[in-house]
Parts: sequence; C-alpha cells; structure tokens
Amino acid sequence: MKLYSYYRSSASYRVRIALNHKKLSYEHYSVHLVRNGGEQHAPEYKALNPQAQVPTFIDGDFVLTQSMAIMEYLEEKYPKPHILPKEPEQRAYVRQLSQICVADIHPLNNLKILNHLSGEFSISQDQKTAWYRKWVEQGFDALETLLGRSPFRTGPYCCGDQITMADMCLVPQVYNARRYEIPMTPWPLMAEIDDSCLKLKAFQDASPEHQPDTPDDQRPSFLKVHS
Repeated sequence: MKLYSYYRSSASYRVRIALNHKKLSYEHYSVHLVRNGGEQHAPEYKALNPQAQVPTFIDGDFVLTQSMAIMEYLEEKYPKPHILPKEPEQRAYVRQLSQICVADIHPLNNLKILNHLSGEFSISQDQKTAWYRKWVEQGFDALETLLGRSPFRTGPYCCGDQITMADMCLVPQVYNARRYEIPMTPWPLMAEIDDSCLKLKAFQDASPEHQPDTPDDQRPSFLKVHS
C-alpha cells in the first residue's frame, strides 16, 4: 500500500488514522501542497490524481482518491477492526457526522479556497481568518447538537465505545480549529471526544507533528531530527 499525503492535510490525516487503527502498513509519499507552487500540480502526480489533491491511496494496482472513499474501501476490504458500526441506524449516524466534517466544514476552509480568496479577491489575513472561523463555528455548533441528542453517544467517542469514521473525521477538524486559535469551550462534547481519541496510538501517530514530511521546527522536541 502507498499513501500520497501532506502532513497538514486534513483529508490525509483521516486516512492515516484509519490505516493506523486497522494496523495496515503503507509507504508514505510526500506531496508538498505549497512548495514550488504546489507539488500536487506536477504532471506525474496529476496522472494519479486528476484533481491535484491529497490523499491518493494505492493498494496493489488499485488507485483511489477522496478520503471517505478510501476509508469505506478499507472498511470493506480490511474490515477488522471495524470503523463503521453494525447497526444501520448507527452507521448512518456515523456517516452523518463524518459528512458534516468532510463535505460542509472542510471544503470551505481548504487551502486552495483560502489561496483563491487571497489571490483573486485580495482579502486580508483578518478577513480570511474570519471566513475560516465562520464555517468552523457553524459546523461545530451542528456537530455538538447532534452529539448531545444522540442515543448512540454513550461512551468516550462519537458512537459509544467504538472508534469510528466519525472520530477520524472530527479530530483533524478540531486540530485545524486549534491551529487557528479557535477555543473549544463552546463545544465540550467535541473537546472530550478529541481528548479521548488523542490518547490512542493510532491517532497520535497520524498527527501532523509525527509525519515524515513534517518540518523539523514543527515537531515535538523529542522527535526533531539532528544532523
């Protein structure tokens, strides 16, 4: 297996968590989304991923893009441990939470959107930050409400005691919110879930600070590379 990833990519982050949780080994290939105008635009990479995005996942001869499709594929081909519950209602609930993160919050705050706002519309950094916060806060409000009223939220994670796709989508969004200095105080349930997940090795090893392409000055001190 191969994963084309960028250390700060939320979509790549989700897939890394899923691979780690299922204990699936893979080769990491870095695609730097900023350097040299963005390595995702190189012709050889676009031959793999016509959208010029990350992640791109390869299993043998099978090439797959889009983080949700990759996680669903992993669940179907390598089912244990499961990342979707067995009951249809719980599976739908997990997909609902996941889609809010993946389809509603993340696309509006994606790097290419932020760059477009800066480049084409010349908005200021303060305006860009306000844009980012607006959609994060709106999405987090909805997630917090759904978590609070769900009969399935009976344990430390989004769906009871089971790690699911919803947790794998939620944690990267919380990580991004904290990067933009958005306090999690208004969303205590999400903060609790994030804290529970980050105690697990699969989540820790998938974090942006622990990737092969993480800049040395952004690693924890004990992980810094010394020449």
